[in-house]
Amino acid sequence: NNKSEEVCLMNAEVCSVEWKFINMSEQEEDLILRMYRLVGDRWEIIAGRVPGRKAVEIERYWIMRKNKHIFLPSSKS
Repeated sequence: NNKSEEVCLMNAEVCSVEWKFINMSEQEEDLILRMYRLVGDRWEIIAGRVPGRKAVEIERYWIMRKNKHIFLPSSKS
């Protein structure tokens, strides 16, 4: 898929061949959004505020969230 390859090229440091969608709780999503507004893409700082999550996990979640149409399976058959 060309779109997912483009995203991988733009975000090579967190890219892998197959990404599983990362599910976050509503509280985690809210905290990540608020922290992102405060500190930007400083994933280590954000991860320090989200118990049990690593910086790379949060960054992948953020990328997937912004590009849902690329990472979620198509409903077309």
